Amino acid sequence: METSEVERLIEDGIEDADASVSLPRVPDEDHEDAHFAAVVVSPAFEGKSLVQQHQMVYDALGESMTTDIHAMELKTYTPEEYGDAGE
Repeated sequence: METSEVERLIEDGIEDADASVSLPRVPDEDHEDAHFAAVVVSPAFEGKSLVQQHQMVYDALGESMTTDIHAMELKTYTPEEYGDAGE
């Protein structure tokens, strides 16, 4: 699975989301260890706990979380939090 496809799934599944997905480590050619890292910014996260925000991302990724993605590092922000974090 390509990073652009992971971004598309997240952005399609969460209202007004902006996702930036990367590969945080060099893939192991001998294994299918698809490790991704995502920064997701969305006003839909407003008022939600961190666990709820991450669940929204997992829900957006759907079955890919069990078939194509081995691990996902997540950072989720509301637009205000993202601006304050200086990311």
